Amino acid sequence: MDLVEVVPGLHLLRLGFVNAYLWHDEDGATLVDTGLSGTGPAVGAALDELGLRGHDLRRIVLTHSHPDHSGSAAELAAWSGAPVLAGRADAAVVRGEDPGPPPVVTAAEQDLYAVASADVRPAPAVPVVQALDDGDVLDLAGGAVVLGVPGHTPGSIALHLPRHGVLLTGDTIAGSRSEDGGPVVLGPFNTDRTAAWASLQRLAALDVEVACFGHGRPVTGSASSVLRAATDPFG
Repeated sequence: MDLVEVVPGLHLLRLGFVNAYLWHDEDGATLVDTGLSGTGPAVGAALDELGLRGHDLRRIVLTHSHPDHSGSAAELAAWSGAPVLAGRADAAVVRGEDPGPPPVVTAAEQDLYAVASADVRPAPAVPVVQALDDGDVLDLAGGAVVLGVPGHTPGSIALHLPRHGVLLTGDTIAGSRSEDGGPVVLGPFNTDRTAAWASLQRLAALDVEVACFGHGRPVTGSASSVLRAATDPFG
């Protein structure tokens, strides 16, 4: 696990090939995504490194239901007592009531999908205490606006922290893996590629300095212009 400060109050947790994010201030902490099943101890270590304990975790927000992002939600919720929040259309999947639609894998994505899904176990079911809708505002970072961004999954969400110029996109957009930065792209493995592209365009229209992705490195300056130049290389 790598722990990297993105902006004051926001840390990136690199959990293998998946990113989670931790916002923390005097009112407590919010974890955005949890990594694969079994990464709970790494998240606990990140909290320890920041001087936080389980009771400091006020909520766990899932950007979508895929098991590489929701896999440790049940473990962390049981350990900390933090409620789990997810997009309304993904809530039944997180609760284990619905398998959810499979991704429509394009020909260009097939090899990548085979590698990415090889060791991914199903996420243990966990109650969703709050189903989130577009326009909801969460009490963190001076007001975090929930944006419904369907396409990667039906209930995918992003979080906009307007007071800080920060956007957390989930898997709607994928960042570069290069240390030198690089272009960002439409995230692969979507259930509805047309809807996902429309969601990317909605996010790109925001005025943000920092963009944080479910995979790849954050963009920490002039993020809006980078998002507006995003492409779809897997289509």
